[in-house]
Amino acid sequence: MAGRCRRVELRGQGMNSRRRLSVRATAAAPPPPVDYADTSATGADADYVASLKVKLLSAVSGLNRGLAASQEDLDRADAAARELEAAGDGPVDLSRDLDRLQGRWRLVYSSAFSSRTLGGSRPGPPTGRLLPITLGQVFQRIDVVSRDFDNIVELELGAPWPLPPVEATATLAHKFEVIGTSGIKIDFEKTTVKTKGSLSQLPPLEVPRIPDNLRPPSNTGSGEFEVTYLDGDTRVTRGDRGELRVFVVA
Repeated sequence: MAGRCRRVELRGQGMNSRRRLSVRATAAAPPPPVDYADTSATGADADYVASLKVKLLSAVSGLNRGLAASQEDLDRADAAARELEAAGDGPVDLSRDLDRLQGRWRLVYSSAFSSRTLGGSRPGPPTGRLLPITLGQVFQRIDVVSRDFDNIVELELGAPWPLPPVEATATLAHKFEVIGTSGIKIDFEKTTVKTKGSLSQLPPLEVPRIPDNLRPPSNTGSGEFEVTYLDGDTRVTRGDRGELRVFVVA
């Protein structure tokens, strides 16, 4: 997610599923394009498509949204996603289906998280031994009228003993536009951090934006992805750096 760093259900993730993350930028080769035509399932009935959705969600379950994914897990998820993508009537047409993007979506899987960083194949937020970051739920909130596109990340920030961890929500605000038939381009606007729990009375903090001339080439403040599957409750996207992401309606 561009401009990304990502407790609505923070404790629901379970302590055993939490990972302490370090931050590094990684390069990812883009996967081959989806072949919508090379399938006998084109035009498949609703029951068949539903079975492919279950197959994909089963493939990514237990992977802690990709943080615990091995290469074998990545390959299995990609194959299941391609089956679902190919089972429709071709590429998503956002000129017709844009309203389906509307609402709040929960991230259930990102192949980029296998890099063990919050940024995936992009730089993540600063962290270290004295300030570990635990990732909670990640959401996208999309308004097709105002063209607002917010990445919402639930975080737990470690603090030196004996201080308790700090729970916070980081909202990365973007504007979006449709590119071509099924592409989305997002442009970063600002990051706002709101503390929760015992510190919830503190006002939101807007994180200063890095000036464009000081921003590294890998962090341009914008990004693009293709919506490769979209229905009333499930969305699959493929990013400009090869990231596969799966969302369900929250």
